[in-house]
Amino acid sequence: MIFLFTDFGPAGPYQGQMEAILRRNAPGLDVVNLVSDAPVGDPRLASYLLAALAADLPEGCVCLCVVDPGVGGERLPVALEADGRWFVGPDNGLLNTVAVRAKHVAWQIITWRPERLSASFDAGRDL
Repeated sequence: MIFLFTDFGPAGPYQGQMEAILRRNAPGLDVVNLVSDAPVGDPRLASYLLAALAADLPEGCVCLCVVDPGVGGERLPVALEADGRWFVGPDNGLLNTVAVRAKHVAWQIITWRPERLSASFDAGRDL
């Protein structure tokens, strides 16, 4: 199961675009829009909301997290395994509160790159 945690808001194409690509690449998995109105452009504040929701997510799930005022910048895409749940997003502090509250954590930098990588929406859509 894949959960989406973003600051995209309910309007506009980005949430739908992410869901469409996930369904194309992983057609058998459930995709759940957990939050699409996280604090806009504020990964520090959004990290507290994400951590508050994390404990209720099922073990083995993946939560794709995008709250990134520096989209297309130099921050790294990372994956965090926290108590059996995976969180994927930019290395900008968004995942830090989840990591601090978890009993078991492991961080990985995502080095894989697809053939097509957007300059402005890479972590959310492409990675």
